[in-house]
Amino acid sequence: METLIINTGSSSIKYQLLDMPSGKLLCSGLVERIGEKNGKILHKKFTEEKEVDVEIEEPVPNHDVGMQQVATLLTDSKYGVISNTDKVKLVGHRVVLGGEKFSNTTRVTDEVKKAIDELSIIAPLHNPPNLTGINVAERIFKYAVQVAVFDTSFHQTIPEYAFRYAIPNKLYYENGIRVYGYHGTSHRYVMERAAKMLNKPVDKVNLITIHLGNGASMTAIKNGKSIDTSLGMTPLEGLVMGTRCGNLDPGVIIYMNESLGIPMADIKRILNKESGMKGLTGENDLRIIGNDYINGDKNAMLALEIYCYRIKKYIGAYLAAIGEVDALVFTAGVGENSPIVREFSTAGLAHLGIAIDQGLNHKKSNSERDISAADSKIKTLVVPTNEEFEIARQSYLIFQENR
Repeated sequence: METLIINTGSSSIKYQLLDMPSGKLLCSGLVERIGEKNGKILHKKFTEEKEVDVEIEEPVPNHDVGMQQVATLLTDSKYGVISNTDKVKLVGHRVVLGGEKFSNTTRVTDEVKKAIDELSIIAPLHNPPNLTGINVAERIFKYAVQVAVFDTSFHQTIPEYAFRYAIPNKLYYENGIRVYGYHGTSHRYVMERAAKMLNKPVDKVNLITIHLGNGASMTAIKNGKSIDTSLGMTPLEGLVMGTRCGNLDPGVIIYMNESLGIPMADIKRILNKESGMKGLTGENDLRIIGNDYINGDKNAMLALEIYCYRIKKYIGAYLAAIGEVDALVFTAGVGENSPIVREFSTAGLAHLGIAIDQGLNHKKSNSERDISAADSKIKTLVVPTNEEFEIARQSYLIFQENR
């Protein structure tokens, strides 16, 4: 069954067309620079014989036009794989914040859309474009079942003592200020893959999953359930990220505003877009920073130490929170591809049962793999994430339940 997966950003649309339940990838693409003067579309068609690519540069004034261009490419005689949009029977949407209202994937209804809109006050950069994607997809793929898959739903099992902040109670009960966590779709996917690698039932597996991309988060998983995670009410808390600061004394924000006279709008921009590795090195690409480190750049060396030290602190905290841990699981762009980050983040942890084999760690591979030292009590795994497939899988399950 043709299943379209959509991840709508403020100025972009990422998409994949898969055959479900096999998970076979048929097409994928990206519409970017929506609303700018020069829009760009990248589209790939996959066949057993070859991959067919097309790149288009033209204005994409809004998401309606962008989604229509996606539909045109999917049905194009050369670049597409379906004859018309009616062939798409299921559309799965990534929605960043579901809050406490959604602990599971759900079929889209007017009530669901209203709730997503109401939660935009907490996730103003993410939920509005996610909702736009749903509304546009409903108009173009009229006969498809629309399903919302929430980044936060996996973390709804976190106990209250872990998700509450020590602030006045009314700010939680009346305003919803609490830890929500993000990247849940990725953490769920790699948990399931790691459980298979370890030959354990999902509901018996204990893991520390480490999602390292431009955004980054870690999750403590006990008996197949998230019990703590590093991202908080917003995607700003926790680890050092590409452009986000991660954990920060709230007094720093007060100082920046009151003593340095920096307006709150500028502080928001600084902490979200100009901090993290970019603030420390001028670059947010870990590949560049890694090369600079190898070439002896002092800023790169210090930035990597800060980045990996924060990961190591969370490993220690989550070992204490979980108890007996089966494995660390590195995933996402940096986690999958940076042996330096994996080495630095686990260095000196042998006394806690964590040791990696440096030969295996530095061996290039795109596959799931175990990089643990032979005598390591706790495994260290590298598992490529596949959030789109996980969204498709969850959407298909909802589709089957509602037939």
